[in-house]
Amino acid sequence: MSRVYTRLGDDGTTGLLFGGRVSKADGLIATLGAIDEAVATLGVARAAGPPGELGDLILDLQRELFVVAADLACNPRQRRRLRTRLTRVSSEMVTGLEARIDGLVAQHPLRPVFVVSGANLESALLDLARVAVRRAEHHAVGLAAAGRTVSPQVGTYLNRLSDLLYVMARTAAGEEAEPVSHQ
Repeated sequence: MSRVYTRLGDDGTTGLLFGGRVSKADGLIATLGAIDEAVATLGVARAAGPPGELGDLILDLQRELFVVAADLACNPRQRRRLRTRLTRVSSEMVTGLEARIDGLVAQHPLRPVFVVSGANLESALLDLARVAVRRAEHHAVGLAAAGRTVSPQVGTYLNRLSDLLYVMARTAAGEEAEPVSHQ
């Protein structure tokens, strides 16, 4: 029988992909935590929404966020071991997000107003996932600014993903979306 616990993190550190350890208080771990939160929130959004196109897209995005996390969590001296679309974010992943944004906007044009989140459970959860992705992006930018190894594709992917989640939330809200102002 295998155990879930290893006791390796009892000293306040956690392992990196391909070796090495960092403090659990490290900014990298905050970044990975925000990604984990986004994955979990997307899971609830997928469970809350009807089966179909958005649900399938959400599952794809959850899987891609594991790639983002692996790219970030890699021991910087072992980046050569990363594999595109499995453990390394690629430019094709970014262009894939852009194509999905364009496709959804073509099907469901955005209203030229700010909207209040919460038209329905699925749209509210997609907005919540967007916030977690934005936080992960901000943390990743901070890591890069501090001289840490962060692939430029990771930041671009997270930025584009937050845009896609915004569009998905508006799509899920449909006509139920409430504008900020009733003017």
